[in-house]
Amino acid sequence: MPERNLSPMRMFERLAAEHRPQLAFRGRTPREFAAWKRRAWPAIRATLGDWPPRVPLRPERIAQWEHDGLIKERWMIDVGRHISAIFLINRPKGLAPAERRPAILCWHGHGPFGKEPVMGNDSSPPLRAEIANYQYNYGHRMAQAGFVTFAIDWMGKGDRDDSRKPHYRSQAGNRDWCDLLYLHATMLGTTPLALNVVHGMAATDFACTLPNVDPDRLGVMGLSGGGTMTLWSALCDTRFRAAEIICYSDLWAAFGIRDVNYCGMQVAPGLYKRVDLPDLQGLLAPRPLLIDIGIYDTCFRIDTAMACFRKLERIYRAAGARDRLWLDLFAGEHGWGANRSVEFFTRYLGDSSCSYRPPQTSPSACARGSKRIRGMRFGFPSPTDTRSEAAARHRGSQRKTSRSRDTASRLP
Repeated sequence: MPERNLSPMRMFERLAAEHRPQLAFRGRTPREFAAWKRRAWPAIRATLGDWPPRVPLRPERIAQWEHDGLIKERWMIDVGRHISAIFLINRPKGLAPAERRPAILCWHGHGPFGKEPVMGNDSSPPLRAEIANYQYNYGHRMAQAGFVTFAIDWMGKGDRDDSRKPHYRSQAGNRDWCDLLYLHATMLGTTPLALNVVHGMAATDFACTLPNVDPDRLGVMGLSGGGTMTLWSALCDTRFRAAEIICYSDLWAAFGIRDVNYCGMQVAPGLYKRVDLPDLQGLLAPRPLLIDIGIYDTCFRIDTAMACFRKLERIYRAAGARDRLWLDLFAGEHGWGANRSVEFFTRYLGDSSCSYRPPQTSPSACARGSKRIRGMRFGFPSPTDTRSEAAARHRGSQRKTSRSRDTASRLP
């Protein structure tokens, strides 16, 4: 007699073990890759639901200040109907007004502070702990390496967290706003992914109007949930010439259904029915992609993270772009590897003025170093801060010309 089961979780685990995504990549040649991408992307794009309309940005500069050799600015922009975002930008001090540098959109992960630690806010012990635990200030340190970096919060985090000032909404209780906003969005026929991607496009539109930003040399990077946003931003906005996905490589059956290590901002209805995560990442080919994987990552475990990378590697090889797929496999926990990022973006965004120079930072601005399995020429300094032992886990104006806006509106 077949075994009986009363556990819904076990049911979903068994269904996932049997599941074979409909549009999983099975080809070997560039022609097969191109045919697969033409067929798969429209079906995957459809899972995002209705595409939110764009709105005028109406930018307002709130403040400018200097920090650790960087000029930083805080702006308010409109990113969608009835919704705005705080926009942060970091640029190296001393750039001539006409000098343009590659710019990187830096998405934050699922932590409580949103973009703040990513862009270098180390003004309190909790923020310094976030930075130390996850090498989390990549928006600060990449600007110190010569790039311009910019960021906004995705919905439910940072300045757009309804539980915090100035909102103080209590309806969520103990629940995650990411999940509640997913319910709201899908009831209206869209998804948080679609909304957040469009908000990121608006931020990118605005960044491209600012001094020192080269609109033809854009990259995107992010950790964990920020890796999710990096992936979808690069898929939906072809202005991004290179992407770094940090500690967001795994298989849906493992990190999603078995480990329940995901939330409403990372998913879309029917997505896993169509593809697994390595297929989704593979749709970025032939664009350059850097993957960071931590050997001791307890969010995205090394076994299935490497299984994901091996599948992704096969897709890039079939696309004839294996040399554009980079791996930073580092001996660390969930966080930024920080070993190959400067070299990667310097190569593919094409600016020799952006190269690693040891940043002159205060101790509190410097996160822990990470050991890579094979030595690289690029890296960042070791920490002077003590690593917190109890950090919460991450879960994983318009353009001056119409050309960039038109490019952003065309999906690959």
